[in-house]
Amino acid sequence: MLPLFDKPEIAGVPREDYAARLQRLATDNIYIGTSSWKYPGWLGSIYTDDRYRGRRGFSKKRFEQECLAEYAEVFPTVCGDFSFYRFYETPFWDRLFSQVPANFQFGLKVPQDITTRVWPKLDRHGALAGARNSSFLDVARFQAQFTDVLRPYRDRLGPLIFEFGELSKESDPNGARDFVEDLGPFLAKLPTGFRYAVEVRNREFLEPRYFECLRAHNVAHVFNSWTRMPGLAEQLDIPDAVTADFLVSRALLRPGRGYKQAVQSFQPYESIQDPYPEGRASLERLVTEARRDQRPAYLYVNNRLEGNAPATIEAFT
Repeated sequence: MLPLFDKPEIAGVPREDYAARLQRLATDNIYIGTSSWKYPGWLGSIYTDDRYRGRRGFSKKRFEQECLAEYAEVFPTVCGDFSFYRFYETPFWDRLFSQVPANFQFGLKVPQDITTRVWPKLDRHGALAGARNSSFLDVARFQAQFTDVLRPYRDRLGPLIFEFGELSKESDPNGARDFVEDLGPFLAKLPTGFRYAVEVRNREFLEPRYFECLRAHNVAHVFNSWTRMPGLAEQLDIPDAVTADFLVSRALLRPGRGYKQAVQSFQPYESIQDPYPEGRASLERLVTEARRDQRPAYLYVNNRLEGNAPATIEAFT
């Protein structure tokens, strides 16, 4: 627990100055935040320990239920990874949005029920493991269980992100052609009034037909840093990779590093463990290009990129 006279800092910068910098960027429609927010490793920097203490000391339950409000005192946006795993009903969203100011922007991952062609052979999928998913790219279900429920909060949403895990040759034998042939008609039918983005994990999909498909529907390609994807700089150098009137980036993992390796190396995410200058430079480039083009941008940084997302953000802003 910090002494009372200490003020929280992020990478040596007073939290209030750090927050003011991000808010100034947000007034220019450049929204920078993190992937998720429930990290006790940020206590003493983003979060105030005393705020989550009761008679029995620190309460993890209170922290997880209430820390979003304090997060929103610092950041103007967050990427909600939680929404990838299930659909939520109206009472959940009402509680979530009630915790943050009206100008706070949520980026949300679309539930995997919509973006999974074949269920991975993982225990958590139970009997579905290895089976084809009948809800893959199901516009009716997506609208009924996701956008219709979220529509009252449409103005408080950043991008709705369709994350497609790495697709196998078995499910998409013709690579980008098969994927785009399915994706195009789906994007054409999406409900209006939302910002949509697509994140792929197959580097071979980064070809003209994929970018043309997104551009035809004003859907953003997510510039993502991931294990088997090209680095952000390489993606930014692809001609016509900017496919919408807004930018989206998710800096998740250093290319070449696996998810489990990052978790084991970086938990509890208290500080930067492995600086990644090339990734920082690419994120700074995205900010510069968004300003130059007066294009809204949503940039999300994960703890598993360098070890501590708030410190990574301080380094490139």
